[in-house]
Parts: sequence; structure tokens; C-alpha cells
Amino acid sequence: MAIVRWQPFAEMETLRRQMDRVFDELSQGTISDSPLWKPVVELKDEGDAFTLRAQVPGIEGKDLDIQATRESVTLSGESRYEKTSDEKGVYHSEFHYGQFKRVINLPVAIQNDKVEADLTNGVLTLKLPKVEEAVNRVVKVDLK
Repeated sequence: MAIVRWQPFAEMETLRRQMDRVFDELSQGTISDSPLWKPVVELKDEGDAFTLRAQVPGIEGKDLDIQATRESVTLSGESRYEKTSDEKGVYHSEFHYGQFKRVINLPVAIQNDKVEADLTNGVLTLKLPKVEEAVNRVVKVDLK
């Protein structure tokens, strides 16, 4: 059996970093405008472009705001609660209503003026072409 030395200061430093991370996430917005939910995303590298997919069920295109810079993509919008007159009462709901905002940092720069978007069946798909310098090209090397 190996003896492992306890390092209380290293564990305290790890705890401090974890607490800092929690407070950083909480302080990104004030309590009144902090989003209750964020859409889940999937980022794929397709070689010369990225494909970003986000689940935004029940949200129409007019309620979405998509902003792309060379380094990141920001998705924001609002899921509206629609009250119907024949509603008897909701006993339990796990639906998310209200505003949301999600910033996705990209690993390499993109051509933000050539981004293409599509919203189908509650899934937002963005095609993010990379800048020419970031595209991985294969070059044949000759031996002399």
C-alpha cells in the first residue's frame, strides 16, 4: 500500500478555484436578467468550416438573435409563455420560459460575413466557414 501525503493547501487552492468559477458564472448577469436556461450546443469541425447546432425547441426565428464575430457566436432570444383561455391549470411544468443568452467561443477564426443559418424542427444549424489561414491544407513535400 502506497502512502500518499495529504496536502491541505493544494486542496484549499482547488476549492478556491472551483468557488471562483461558480461565482464567475453567477456574476455574468444580474439576478433580474440572468437566464434560467441556455440552449445546448454541438460544435463539429468539418475541415474548412464548423457546424454549430443548438437545440431551441418551441422558439421561432423571429425570437432568435444570432451574432457572429471572428472568435465567437452569440445566441440570444426569448421563449414566450402562451396563455390560453381554456387552460384549467398547470400542475407541473418543466418548460423553460424567458430570455436566454449563450456565447460559444470558437477554436479558430471564422469568416463571420459568410455564416449561414437554418432553423428546422427546433434545431438551429449554423455553417461557420473558417478563415483561409485556419484551414488545414495538405501540401506535398518533395525530397531532394
